This record gives sequence, C-alpha cells and structure tokens, in this order.
Amino acid sequence: MNTRPVSLAIAAALVGMLAACGSAATPEAAPSQGSDQASPQKLTVLAAASLKSTFTDLATTFESTHPGTDVELSFAGSSDLVSQLTAGAPGDVFASADEKNMTKAVDGGVVVSDSPKMFATNTLTIVTPPGNPKKVATFADLARTDLQTVICAPQVPCGSATKKVAEAAGVTVHAVSEENAVTDVLGKVTSGQADAGLVYVTDAAGAGDKVTAVPFPEAATAINRYPIAVTKEAVNPALAAEFVDLVTSEAGQNVLREAGFGSPQK
Repeated sequence: MNTRPVSLAIAAALVGMLAACGSAATPEAAPSQGSDQASPQKLTVLAAASLKSTFTDLATTFESTHPGTDVELSFAGSSDLVSQLTAGAPGDVFASADEKNMTKAVDGGVVVSDSPKMFATNTLTIVTPPGNPKKVATFADLARTDLQTVICAPQVPCGSATKKVAEAAGVTVHAVSEENAVTDVLGKVTSGQADAGLVYVTDAAGAGDKVTAVPFPEAATAINRYPIAVTKEAVNPALAAEFVDLVTSEAGQNVLREAGFGSPQK
C-alpha cells in the first residue's frame, strides 16, 4: 500500500498539469533517457551433466565478452535433454555427451542439421569412496555381488559406454541402480550409498578427494565424442553460434582440457 503524504500527491498532480500544458507547445515528446540502450538478451544452453563445471566457467566468460547477455544453463542426461527439446522446451544451444543423442536431435528436427561440431572426448573410470574400502582393482571386480555398484542407464551416454565396455570385456556388471545422469552416479558414491560407480574421468577429477579413482584399460573401447549445435528454435541464432565458437575455440578447449576432457580429434 502507498502511504506517502497527501501533500506529495498534490505536488505530483501539479507537475503532471504543468507537463500537460507544456506538451501543447511541443509537437513531439523528447525520447526518454537510455531508450537507445540494447535490451538484455538471454541465451539458453542445454548441456550434458558432465559439462556442468566447464560450461559454467565458459558461460561466465561469454557473459563478460557479451555485456547484457545472460546465459541460462540447464544440465541433465543427454537423452533427457533431447526429449525436452523435442517436447518444445526452450533452448538455443545443445551440447551432448555422445553422437547418438545429437543424431536423435538432428533427426527430430530440433537442431540445425549442419551445425553440430565435435568439441571434446571423454572416457569412463571407476570411482569408490575415499580409500577404496572394498578394494576394487579391475573392471571385472564390478561383477562382484558383495559390491553396491551404480551405473548410468543404457539410454544415457555414460550408460551406453558402460554397456559397450562390459560387452568388450565380457563382464556382467552387478549393478544395484541405474541413474539418468552421470552426476547422479557420482552423488551416490560420494554420499556413501554405493561402493563403486562408473563415471567419466572428468567427473572423478572434479570430485577430488571425495572419491578414489580406479582406472581400467577397457575404458579405451568406449570413447565418447561430444558434439554441440545451435537449435532450430534459437531466439538469436547468431548469438548461439558465438557460444559454440567459444566452446570450440582455443580458450574453450583449454578450459575443457584442464578439466580432463580429451581432444575432439582423438
């Protein structure tokens, strides 16, 4: 409720009357101050969960070089992001953790077909609680029934990679849970709900001393390649393309390499 004194209201009314009188002598009102300033722009980026740390950094860089632009980030499993875009969710840029889900996005008509660019690679590693209390040493150990092992669901890129590695190694992973995002797998290990989990090497690196990483050679049989593209419904396609350019630039590649991602050429 407005509780300003009546005298102020009267004064305001007098100012309005004077302004009205003055307008009769002025054919056009002068433009308001600042009317020529550009309105804020929003760029919505949908990215695989494993990109959360790096894309948060890159979004900050992009905003600093594009004053007035607000980058809104949405992270989830790549398959979930494709479903969201297909259902009409707003998004200007889509970054997938594998080529399969980017192909779905192209085939579904939600990204510009000739825009996907590869920008990173990633591989799996085993993570355990600090100190590796259950003594997990090899990928074959994940078949042990005394282990509470968590993996990604098959439709998620990290789950697809897990399946590929398991088939190549001839190992049936004894999984007690399948998650829709690699970050959920990591979360169950760091919270003590699991004895082991399969995540990307970048997730293990980002978790620091919250986990113990157990590399395994079979991981080389499933290298995920990450593509990024401008969506067909991008509000500002040129701005979206500039974000893609940042990710694929040397500066963007440096951020990704520091986080443990491999080169897109590998």
